[in-house]
Amino acid sequence: MTAADPRVQLVRDATFIRLHADGEISGTRGSAPDGLFFQDARHLSRWHLAVDGTAPTALVPATPETDDTAAGVLTPEGTRDNPPAYTVFRRQSVTAGTFTEHLSLVSNRPDALTARLDLTVGADFADLFELRADDRHYAKPGAEYESRDTADGVLFDYRRADWHARTDISCDPAPDAVAPAPAREGDTARTLTWHLPLDAHGRADLRLTVRAHPHGRTPPPVTAPAPAAVRHPERAGGATDDLTRTCERGLADIDLLTIPVPGVDGEDVRVPAAGIPWFLTLFGRDSLLTAYFLLPYRPATAAAVLSALAATQGRRHDPFSGEQPGRIVHETRHGELAHFRQVPYGRYYGAVDATPLFLVLLHAHHEATGDPRLAKRLERHARRAVDWMLTDGGLQKHGYLVYDPDPGGLVNQNWKDSAGAVCFRDGTQAEGPVAVCEAQGYAYDALLRTAELADGVWRDEAYACRLREGAARLRDRFTADFWMPDADFPALALDGDGRQVDALASDAGHLLWSGILDPERSRRVGRRLLEPDFFSGWAIRTLAAGQRPYHPLSYHRGSAWPHDNAVVVLGLARQGLAAEVRTVAEGLVAAAAHHGHRLPEVLAGYDRAATAAPVPYPHSCSPQAWAAATPLALRTALGPQPPAS
Repeated sequence: MTAADPRVQLVRDATFIRLHADGEISGTRGSAPDGLFFQDARHLSRWHLAVDGTAPTALVPATPETDDTAAGVLTPEGTRDNPPAYTVFRRQSVTAGTFTEHLSLVSNRPDALTARLDLTVGADFADLFELRADDRHYAKPGAEYESRDTADGVLFDYRRADWHARTDISCDPAPDAVAPAPAREGDTARTLTWHLPLDAHGRADLRLTVRAHPHGRTPPPVTAPAPAAVRHPERAGGATDDLTRTCERGLADIDLLTIPVPGVDGEDVRVPAAGIPWFLTLFGRDSLLTAYFLLPYRPATAAAVLSALAATQGRRHDPFSGEQPGRIVHETRHGELAHFRQVPYGRYYGAVDATPLFLVLLHAHHEATGDPRLAKRLERHARRAVDWMLTDGGLQKHGYLVYDPDPGGLVNQNWKDSAGAVCFRDGTQAEGPVAVCEAQGYAYDALLRTAELADGVWRDEAYACRLREGAARLRDRFTADFWMPDADFPALALDGDGRQVDALASDAGHLLWSGILDPERSRRVGRRLLEPDFFSGWAIRTLAAGQRPYHPLSYHRGSAWPHDNAVVVLGLARQGLAAEVRTVAEGLVAAAAHHGHRLPEVLAGYDRAATAAPVPYPHSCSPQAWAAATPLALRTALGPQPPAS
């Protein structure tokens, strides 16, 4: 619960529920939907309690006790002279595909009486993409909604062609009556009624269990790993305790976001999903960077992510989903709209950077663990990824990794994937094929790292030589084509005509991490990112303030992203800019302290001097995996660093 979003969010085992402060669900849509969500669908869209015919009010709003449990206190209406007859103690929790509620109704009267309790429930089975699209309607031909009474509750059933999902509500004690409730579109709600006898100052208990049964395979519950020890760097300054708490909160959030998915040989592996509410699923770029940040602390996460992404690596050409042989997936979805190909995201490949990042992580895992088994196991997947970079990715034809805007999916296919994010200083969106700067750095790093694997693990020196030669050529032309002498800064991108997309953007900081810029230019870029137009005091902004497209509440054109800053900080550390590392780390840790030591997905770009606390971005996901892993990257950057190359 935050000032920006007063809803209560509970999370566990790839399942989450969002409730109003009184513990109710009303079926809202838009930027902050409520309900019970599992496998990209809403399995509970109404949950309204009434006592003796009136809705109780919250004496104590629903308050999270843990990440998966909340409790509150309600009463029916009353006055000073006629106080409420009952007090309702409400406890709600969520676990794998299941929501439970325990209601204790306590009488405040000296005489025995019978209370009437009504609970109106409904399940609309809405796909997450329906809920996000305020102005878009998805046709559902032949959709059938049904509800029927059971021995101890009610069952909601949804069918459409071969799609079948259910929500089962069981009650202890069973309701005395079940009746239809006023219906809404896509909703066959029911009202469950109990007549509960209460002794003088007595108590009655009601236990409710909601089980979501999504279409298809139900994943097994997640077992969280043992907590990882958090290293203390040699130079953490006075903020050591805050950074440690932020790391601990981040690791706990990673556990909350961990989901089971199939690995490369069909085994179940546990990977961090991207975030809640919109992204509780496997992502390419997000999961890869999250795993990279965690690598010194939880190397098993990288192994799981690499296995899962190898399992979904592209095999054919499909213009609808962007699939191409060797390409690493951007995201996977399990919902109805993806199933019927009404959205391209069942397996969507619209990312220019996930494929080189896959190669970067594969080598980094081998380097960190000294274990060659995973690199050997995934050799053919790595070679296919290199082949994609050279062919469909554009390195041979264009000299760079490029993407063409996808009108049915993502217009931009780098990490700043919102419409208009890759823009000129006048705010004009770059048109494709677009070559964004950070993806070229990733490609350069991927070629060099894969050459190391080819030499040391695969024993293919000729292949390693070809990759190193390709990396050197890429580095030479990158500096020539992307460097803007007047700004003394790299361009955000090259557009389809080869023009420099001249907005000053944080993407340049990723080049320090990948090493594609020479050390002197890298250090100048690193210091430039700490100037006041870029650095808000909390974090580095996505766009430098003062440019025409800058907006502090824009998703990618002026906000500040913790994970973006983490990559930049790792780059600053690589280039030996220790003071700049400490400055950015202090800002992020201070920002986290205002959010219970949890870093949100994104912060507004307002200056630290203007507000006592960081201004939240209104639609930020929280928890978000790469934001949760960011403090671990800060910890790594603050420790002893290798010399800059």
